[in-house]
Amino acid sequence: MASNLDTTVTVFGGSGFLGRNVVRALCKRDYRVRVAVRRPELAGHLQPLGRVGQIHAVQANVRYPASVEAAMRGSQVAINLVGILAEGGGQTFEAVQVKGAEAVAKAAAAAGARMVHVSAIGADKDSTSGYYRAKAGGEAAVHAALPSATIIRPSLLFGPEDQFTNRFAALARFSPVLPLVGGGVNRLQPTYVADVARVVADAVDGKAKAGATYELGGPEVLTMREVMEIIQQITQRDRMLVPLPFGLAKFQSYVLQFAPGAFKLTPDQVEMLRADNVVSEAATAAGLTYAGLGITPDSMEAVAPQYLWRYRASGQFQKKSA
Repeated sequence: MASNLDTTVTVFGGSGFLGRNVVRALCKRDYRVRVAVRRPELAGHLQPLGRVGQIHAVQANVRYPASVEAAMRGSQVAINLVGILAEGGGQTFEAVQVKGAEAVAKAAAAAGARMVHVSAIGADKDSTSGYYRAKAGGEAAVHAALPSATIIRPSLLFGPEDQFTNRFAALARFSPVLPLVGGGVNRLQPTYVADVARVVADAVDGKAKAGATYELGGPEVLTMREVMEIIQQITQRDRMLVPLPFGLAKFQSYVLQFAPGAFKLTPDQVEMLRADNVVSEAATAAGLTYAGLGITPDSMEAVAPQYLWRYRASGQFQKKSA
């Protein structure tokens, strides 16, 4: 029986937030991990996640198919984690999340390799969001090139160094009010990044159905307002949550798309907030969820205090009376 040490897994986008967790999960299962990134010299932080020689970084840019093909040589599994939340220059949704995903799938097919492609809940060719349309286009391109590819759609990811809970915790640190785009009534199912990484590793192990699309959401369905309230409780801050109509948010986003850090808000991100981001009834019925894989996901309230403590204010949180 072949050992995982004989299996090379190429992880495209392996140096990012989800990528670091996927690399760690694969290393724990003794796979040889090839991390394909645009700047391999900046991927040194991954080395402590595995044993000496287990992780190897190589240069690849999904916008250039030749570099993707080179990264796949001698690899038995491809994992595509590459994605962007905001466009800039040549980094467009179409180039990265559609054509890029297609390039990885074609390279995997040519190499006779299996593939795991990470998309997102909300992927829809008819969405008003360019991000979600591109995610849907990427899924279609992957299955056209490699029908056996397993697709994983997580809801919003949270965990140390995420751009979700940390962003709002940072805003609450110095802003007296926090905006709720659309009133904060859209529903989310935040999922812990390590749980998603476990599913990716399980798919590499062959525990997921080939050609299937899994939807991963945490144990609770929360509105954006409820998410913000949880973050405030954990950080012991009490900020006013102010509803911001979609029209006004969209208008402001044309300026805020150029803002730095936590203040950044693009017009497309406003569109993303118009829809719920939860596991579908169809995926649940088909067993294409955490439950179908025998995994009990962790909740935000259980995990977030472990890394949001640095944002805590002095004194105890006192919730405003309604």
